[in-house]
Amino acid sequence: MAIDTGVLGFGGGERALYASNPWASRGRLFPEASSLTRSEFQRDRDRIVHTTAFRRLKHKTQVFISPDGDHYRTRLTHTIEVAQVARALARALKLDEDLAEGVALVHDFGHTPFGHTGEDALDELMKPYGGFDHNAQSLRIVTKLERRYAEFDGLNLTWETLEGLVKHNGPLMMADGSEGSHGPLPQPIRDYCLLHDLELSSYASLEAQVAAISDDIAYNTHDIDDGLRSGLLTFDMLEEVPFLAGLMQEVRTKYPNLDPTRFAYEVTRRQITHMVEDVIAVSQKNLRELAPESAQDVRTAGRVISTFSNEMAETDKQIKRVLFSRIYRHPEIMRIRAGASQIVVDLFHRYMDDPALMKGHYWVKQMNGVPEAARARHVADYLAGMTDTYATRVHAELFDQTPDLR
Repeated sequence: MAIDTGVLGFGGGERALYASNPWASRGRLFPEASSLTRSEFQRDRDRIVHTTAFRRLKHKTQVFISPDGDHYRTRLTHTIEVAQVARALARALKLDEDLAEGVALVHDFGHTPFGHTGEDALDELMKPYGGFDHNAQSLRIVTKLERRYAEFDGLNLTWETLEGLVKHNGPLMMADGSEGSHGPLPQPIRDYCLLHDLELSSYASLEAQVAAISDDIAYNTHDIDDGLRSGLLTFDMLEEVPFLAGLMQEVRTKYPNLDPTRFAYEVTRRQITHMVEDVIAVSQKNLRELAPESAQDVRTAGRVISTFSNEMAETDKQIKRVLFSRIYRHPEIMRIRAGASQIVVDLFHRYMDDPALMKGHYWVKQMNGVPEAARARHVADYLAGMTDTYATRVHAELFDQTPDLR
């Protein structure tokens, strides 16, 4: 699908009618005076970057737990890559770049230590108390758990940024109030929306949509790069995906004697370019068909606007199948995942038995006599905030044996 280069945005200053307007934001839960030097979405982005939660991402797993090398992605480097792609898409589509970047930067705040392994373990432990969802935890962090400001808990982000955080993957409820396609509504999101309605049955802004598709583009590409570096993935395995096979042939033809490191980078940079250009072309086509004249028109369009073409969506599925079978389910990765899961399970039960062990947690002094469900939620908050390194170290302090994650 071809891109209409005549309507691309390159300067970063011009916004389309369908873009979110920071000067017409729906505001914040706690009203604040406007800034003389920054838009509302710039302020949100800056607040996100200065959080404790953002800094913790540098020691949280993306794919490889406790990697032996320093060059594998972490949650932080993944987040920065997502933000870069989101900003590029937003600029091309004449959206508000600061809002797109802010949603990208905050989207993984709620992830536990040890990646999806930690989340799966914590969700199972929290099933009797409403479960655990990293997206809902991200909302909980920015509306409650970050304790920096004198006048409110959380970051007091704008409605648009919170909406993008919660709904970047689509509506969470049907128009009649029933459950959406993503399953039961996490309790933290339900509770917050009683105070500040994020309109869960509508789609999110186009800025949030480009942040969501940027996440797919970034982790598909860097999981291939990290997989090749680890040795779990080979170029021969990538031949299983026709799209990647074509890119590799293109690089071999142009650079027949390229060393493996440069070869891998030439392939992955082409992968990102093709995926980004595909999203731009599809988004332009959908915008021409729908002709939205406001950000609200995007929300009520009834479908995602910024997404892959059918052909690229199939390629995306093929890449994920290779990554799942060759990396995520590799026996060595599964061994490490089992150990990481055990660390989370052990710590959860120990903290439930003795909340005073949660050193530094703001709610510890109020734990005595609270209902079990409330205690469990605060234990989940504490565990989810841990980095891989901190969780492993604390487990070694509290237990005689700690799983080897190397």
